[in-house]
Amino acid sequence: MPADDTLPTLPCDTTLRGLYTDHHGWLHGWLHRKTGCSHRAADLAHDTFVRLLERDPPRMLASPRAFLTTVAQRVLYNDWRRQQIERAYLDALAQQPEALAPSAEERAIVLETLLEIDRCLDGLPALVKRAFLLAQLDGLTHLEIAAELGISLATVKRHLVRAGTQCFFAMGAA
Repeated sequence: MPADDTLPTLPCDTTLRGLYTDHHGWLHGWLHRKTGCSHRAADLAHDTFVRLLERDPPRMLASPRAFLTTVAQRVLYNDWRRQQIERAYLDALAQQPEALAPSAEERAIVLETLLEIDRCLDGLPALVKRAFLLAQLDGLTHLEIAAELGISLATVKRHLVRAGTQCFFAMGAA
């Protein structure tokens, strides 16, 4: 492997500083078109570069904008999922009597927990997620889940083991 100073260079500086300097404005514009909000686009562009700070960006990029678009699309999707989960949680809270409303701190903790569960279950089929959530959040028995989902008891058990295993390994990787 050649020494770092002998690597060929591209016209675009692909260090993180170079990516930011050369492409932040373009990325902000791209995200603004996707979201329709300049402030949200600025937050997402920032989050995209924070994501790159968490790992080493490649030294050589043939297409820096394609690379940034891929990372930004993941950030945008995660933001969209977070908003979707937050809306569902707030809708569920609205159904509760005012006297049972959690404090702002409790709401934040529950929301972060829900987002972590969503990250742990990411990639599983919808039926596996649903079985897991019915067991964990609604407290249904295996037989009740089987009846609710119209699947066999053995399938419920398989789904719960699969979801539990994924959560176990996802928590270990975090």
